[in-house]
Amino acid sequence: MISPEELVGEEWAAWYRLSPVKRWRESERLWEIYIKLGGSLDPEPDTQSPFFDPNAPGTRTADGRLGMCVLRRSRV
Repeated sequence: MISPEELVGEEWAAWYRLSPVKRWRESERLWEIYIKLGGSLDPEPDTQSPFFDPNAPGTRTADGRLGMCVLRRSRV
């Protein structure tokens, strides 16, 4: 008999062994950690979509700052 670990690996096998309620609670906990670490729930832009507008204003960066800027253009 093939074990779940042989098919999907140890980590996923442990996940599949959890009940649906326990998986739901663990997912909630992981999302909280993701948000606390600066993750965003904003979707990534779909550049392949016919509705994609490259000139549309972008969303904020994951850390909430303005983004990258050039500090120096000449050589040191």
